[in-house]
Amino acid sequence: MSLQSHLAELEKRHEALDRQLSQVVARPSSPDAEITELKRRKLQLKDEIERLRANSLH
Repeated sequence: MSLQSHLAELEKRHEALDRQLSQVVARPSSPDAEITELKRRKLQLKDEIERLRANSLH
């Protein structure tokens, strides 16, 4: 898998988590733990995307 296709896949997963997080937050009965976990996973993906982009510049 090329770097570009890997980055594209990570970005798709990040966007999907963002949509899922929006849906969960919109529900008044959403557990805080679920929201926290989604935010954590989204941040991990963002960090990985940024790391890969930074490494590709070197």
